[in-house]
Amino acid sequence: MPENPTRPATAAYLTARGFCLTSAAWMMMATLVGFIAALELVAPDLTANISWLLFSRLRPIHVNLVLFGFVTPGLLAGAFYFVPRLLRTELYSEKLGIVTVILWNMALVATMVTLAAGLTQGREYAEMIWPIDAGIVTAFCLIFFNFIMTVKHRNEKILYVSVWYALAAVALTTCTYCLGNVVWKPDSGSLTGIPDAILLWFYGHNVFGLLLTPLSAAAAYYIIPQVCRSPLYSHTLSLLGFWSLIVIYTHIGTHHLLQVPVPTWLKVVAIVDSIAMVIPVMAFLINIWYTARGKLGLIHGDIGGKFIFTGTIMYFIVSILGSLMALPDVQRVTHFNHWVVGHAHIGVLGFSGMIALGGLYFIIPRITGKPLFSLFLADLQYWMILIGVSGFAIVLTISGLIQGHAWLNGETVYRVLSEIHIYNIIRAALGLLIFLSAVSGFYNIFRSVFSNPGENP
Repeated sequence: MPENPTRPATAAYLTARGFCLTSAAWMMMATLVGFIAALELVAPDLTANISWLLFSRLRPIHVNLVLFGFVTPGLLAGAFYFVPRLLRTELYSEKLGIVTVILWNMALVATMVTLAAGLTQGREYAEMIWPIDAGIVTAFCLIFFNFIMTVKHRNEKILYVSVWYALAAVALTTCTYCLGNVVWKPDSGSLTGIPDAILLWFYGHNVFGLLLTPLSAAAAYYIIPQVCRSPLYSHTLSLLGFWSLIVIYTHIGTHHLLQVPVPTWLKVVAIVDSIAMVIPVMAFLINIWYTARGKLGLIHGDIGGKFIFTGTIMYFIVSILGSLMALPDVQRVTHFNHWVVGHAHIGVLGFSGMIALGGLYFIIPRITGKPLFSLFLADLQYWMILIGVSGFAIVLTISGLIQGHAWLNGETVYRVLSEIHIYNIIRAALGLLIFLSAVSGFYNIFRSVFSNPGENP
């Protein structure tokens, strides 16, 4: 049955609240860092004398704060709300959840400080030094323990697909994080040569495929039927999507390494599975879209549902582009340029980020027992992000195609810079828009959680 969004909160949901605030606060920091980095692409000497504001330090800070500061906590906030509800029990331990939130934020602060100071393992998506890796892995273990003990004490025998996705995301990411960050070698955090590149991109792609994607799917599978006031279209299709995602996505990271001397069989597996991703993607999308068929008015009328449904459309776009980019003839043009950056923004901000924010706006009235502080600010943030991520996709795709075709024809890097300068300016302007959306979102979420009088302005 659909929930009453303004019913009195039946539990404290302290862990969910903690991750809500974590996500909103770090989204501001992550987007601010990204905006400053974008400005440096326009004016490279802007912060040239400040070491901790160099682009080479801002870029990994931005990436890791978006992944682990904004999107993952936002999705975990939703999971800490709907997992106990689907199991018809309370979370096993709210105290353990709060400890996890504190540990998570300590790791994020340490990440920002150490990367700004130049302390890094120098591996993309795996830059954090070993003590931070240990803290993140510990936090994932605590989350999984809390979830699995909640499952053990459940009053509902059937495990709805959202529970499957949430448990798999946390369990598999714990394993892939340890592998990708080579935690058994604290001194370097890496292997040597090609094996390290293979292992790194196994991890780098699975941060999205085995963490953000399952958690996003879990939120969508719970919230869209609630918003549409109808059952999920097909539970069988949901399990097909789940198992095909786990089996297929795991192997596609090597499509980032088609230009390097990786074994050919591994490249072939990565390319084939990249194309085969159409199976889990369409199984998920058909299920969600058929659930919402004829109910778009209800989705438009619910701010959380609107964020999440838009996120599913972004998932379709980013998945099509991902499969296309895995083809060697296409990658000759798109590799190492702004096309890839645009693709990443559609996936992380457009798909997972939109769903994370939708989850926050859906659960906050239910964990506080009060309406959102401002539906206007939430809707404003929706449009700012939609414009921003759409702009990123268009501008960075054009810029990337200019770079890729110029390099393919033997042009040097510096001679292309003047051609893409205007696109970097537009990119920075869009970054400012996203940062302002994060500020308005934090204000709205903070007031909703702490000081909302119970009425929408």
